[in-house]
Amino acid sequence: MDRSESPAVVWFRRDLRLSDNPALEAALAAGGPVIPVFIESLREDSPWAAGAASRWWLHHSLAALDQSLRARGSRLILRSGPSIRCLWELAGECGAAGVYWNRGYEPKVAAQDAAVKSELVSRGLNTGIFNGSVLFDPSAVRNSSGGPFRVFTPFWRACLSSPLRPHAPGQSRAELSPPRRWPRSLALQHLHLTPAPDWAAGLRQAWEPGEEGARGRLEQFVRGALSGYPRRRELPAVQGTSRLSPHLHFGEISPHAVWHGIKDAVAETDDPGLRKAGEAFLRQLGWREFACHILASVPESDQEPLRAYFRGFPWRRSARELRAWQHGKTGYPFVDAGMRELWTTGWMHNRVRMVVASFLTKDLLLPWIEGARWFWDTLVDADLANNAFGWQWTAGCGADAAPYFRVFNPVSQGERFDPKGDYIRRWVPELAGLPAQWIHKPWQAPAAILRGSGIMLGKDYPKPIVDHAEARARALAAYRSLRES
Repeated sequence: MDRSESPAVVWFRRDLRLSDNPALEAALAAGGPVIPVFIESLREDSPWAAGAASRWWLHHSLAALDQSLRARGSRLILRSGPSIRCLWELAGECGAAGVYWNRGYEPKVAAQDAAVKSELVSRGLNTGIFNGSVLFDPSAVRNSSGGPFRVFTPFWRACLSSPLRPHAPGQSRAELSPPRRWPRSLALQHLHLTPAPDWAAGLRQAWEPGEEGARGRLEQFVRGALSGYPRRRELPAVQGTSRLSPHLHFGEISPHAVWHGIKDAVAETDDPGLRKAGEAFLRQLGWREFACHILASVPESDQEPLRAYFRGFPWRRSARELRAWQHGKTGYPFVDAGMRELWTTGWMHNRVRMVVASFLTKDLLLPWIEGARWFWDTLVDADLANNAFGWQWTAGCGADAAPYFRVFNPVSQGERFDPKGDYIRRWVPELAGLPAQWIHKPWQAPAAILRGSGIMLGKDYPKPIVDHAEARARALAAYRSLRES
């Protein structure tokens, strides 16, 4: 068989889309049949194997990808096992001349990329590895000394001045050339990605995984929430954000498509407010790029503080307080609402993420890694770089971190960003009858107000597990002692 007519294997990982997929485009350009494959590779040596919420999303995203492929005369092959073995076996079964995939920038994934490429090339296969997940290759953005950045603003300025501008997204083809005979494939349910017993009703109600859902989410955001984004993105009770994060994480939409979707919408308007909103949103994409940049340059920062001296921080240990935080029973309504939203929908508003993270690391003085692990298991957008970056930022031990003396007040934050208590009434319904004056601090409400609202503190809703003023003083003392030592 002429090698130009030989099949090409496209290895899908976190690029579960057909549009603007450089690995798929390269395989199609080779001219032969295309065999799409996803490999469930259990990384038992990794502390960051996919969490429960991510596995639920992955199941439905794979189903959506297979459906899109079948509409184009193709299908998704599923395998399970070590990636090198599965790819080599698949190439041998179908006589493939090459394997194409999009690279990952997490340290273990990058190492896997190098190992797979080396092995396949040594066995005579062509390989192609492409960037399909970030706007700017993290290794290509460097400061004036040639090293990685540690502060966001100069990093983003360097990105925006780079000649490697975000490219216009490519479109998916109407049809994909199938092989003469399809290789064997596992059934999706045999990957055991969905929970048993089924607890995912809230996730199903909140999300539509897949490329079509991602595209619809972007269009809805551009038409609706974008114009009010700078003001409304801080309000957890309203739909003021894009909610594109899980779609971006699983590669159901490329960051280039999001970038140009916003740019195109802004270019068509004379409204300076809309242009400002577009710039504000694109800056948030920049934070995603920065997190990837940090993890790629400091691989151990997924588990170790970026600032090494923080390894000596006097964290407390309390299984009881950790459980109260995890299950939204701290006695602070704004914190509890966020943790219950997370448990139900697999997602949490970004403002609330900062507040609940501050509460864990500063009010309770519990290790940031415990919060990172809980988020990793419960978030549908659990991304290793973003997760570690966000937690270290709040704890004060990461890049461009919040200063140690910044301790979010869970009451004043709620009063500022949820002034009527609508967010709390949704996620902490036992407090729904409280007037807005007291809903953020029910322990201060007069007894008659509590009785009239049907609330007995300690029974219907917990009393605060810690006094914020005392906890803040304790945290500041701990941080000062670390800095002095």
